[in-house]
Amino acid sequence: MSDSTKFTFKDETDQEQAIDRKNLIADVPSTDGASSTIIYVQPDEKDDTTIPTVKVVKVRTEPATQRPQVASGRETHIVISTGSGTGKAQDFYNQGLKPVLEILFPASHDAFHIHTTESATSVLDLTNKLFLPKADSGTQLRIVILSGDGGIIDLVNGLLSKPASAQYAPPQVVLLPLGTANALYHSINAGRDNTWGLSSLAGDSISQPLPIFTATFSPGARLLVDEARKEEELSKDPETGAPILHGAVVASWGFHASLVADSDTAEYRKHGIERFKMAANDLLYPADGASPHHYKAKVSVLSGTTWTPLKEEEHMYVLASMVSNLEKPFTISPASKPLDGSLHLVRFGPTDGANAMRLMGLAYQGGKHVEDPDVLYQAIDGLRIEFEGREEDFKWRRICIDGKIVRLEKKGWVEIRKEERRVLDIAGR
Repeated sequence: MSDSTKFTFKDETDQEQAIDRKNLIADVPSTDGASSTIIYVQPDEKDDTTIPTVKVVKVRTEPATQRPQVASGRETHIVISTGSGTGKAQDFYNQGLKPVLEILFPASHDAFHIHTTESATSVLDLTNKLFLPKADSGTQLRIVILSGDGGIIDLVNGLLSKPASAQYAPPQVVLLPLGTANALYHSINAGRDNTWGLSSLAGDSISQPLPIFTATFSPGARLLVDEARKEEELSKDPETGAPILHGAVVASWGFHASLVADSDTAEYRKHGIERFKMAANDLLYPADGASPHHYKAKVSVLSGTTWTPLKEEEHMYVLASMVSNLEKPFTISPASKPLDGSLHLVRFGPTDGANAMRLMGLAYQGGKHVEDPDVLYQAIDGLRIEFEGREEDFKWRRICIDGKIVRLEKKGWVEIRKEERRVLDIAGR
């Protein structure tokens, strides 16, 4: 019996080869059907965060598939986010994406539009100036983005910066995970393949709407930028004038938000995913020997149309997630399914560093933390956090929305609700 997990073929020397199907990008037949080009990735066996090698093998074979084509009528743009993760997006384009595009789209790849970011606002600027006007006029777009979660969030916020016209056409986005944690990609992919999103370019990609949420803030809330050295005003809701920020991954306050904020520096980013563990140690084991901070606020959850306050007024971890994984091995919400539109609350109260590490360790075991009696885990429709003057130091009033950090006033508040609007579609295999 053949192994369904393997893809077999004979290479140029007529030797039979077998690769894991999860590594297969495409099997592309020649126009005469006398041969095929096999495209697959060869992962780094020691480190799956290292960019894989893309292998191309031409073989004599019977036709296996039809030649992939660009989706009918779609204008294709490629966004290379040079600042994402550890800065490998350009290398991935040169070594991986470009040769794949040349094979999959021999007649049209030269017409693809290439955009390379130059600053932290490049994706948002590009969306406001180019993608939004085109989508709003009905142009069918395909955007291939080499980025982490931040690139997608900038696309979402840019596309929602103005009310959509009746002709608005949601762009199809192909996400190639070149960020640090890549929560959205790993939650959607859920272990289905190892091709870093390249297989989504081949064959008939299935697109699904990206579920999103909106965070509405109290007046005075400010977005922290440039490693928190500067503050910026948030976008305003066109109807209410309230400061808002849209997300698709996670909204948090407490330990998680502090962790993301403290580790978002150039020095920390050099360490890749390890930056989170380094920052976590500083938060859980303060240098002065004190206990971890007790975060103080009124927290309420929305179910249907009813808001219910939690009885606890001190917290350590308060997080609402639209995805299952915050990192590939870190399952924050095991009940979440890819792109299902659910929102789950994960919360636990003040504790010592050792117990917090224990709970976080359980999340690396397939999400077992949600079974622990210390953890509150439930599906919700919204989350509201009200500080009511309980936190003097602003660093305990930082809110994380998909990696972006917002500082609230002493009596500030934030309200997160699921959104019904369809802003973009994610392409999958």
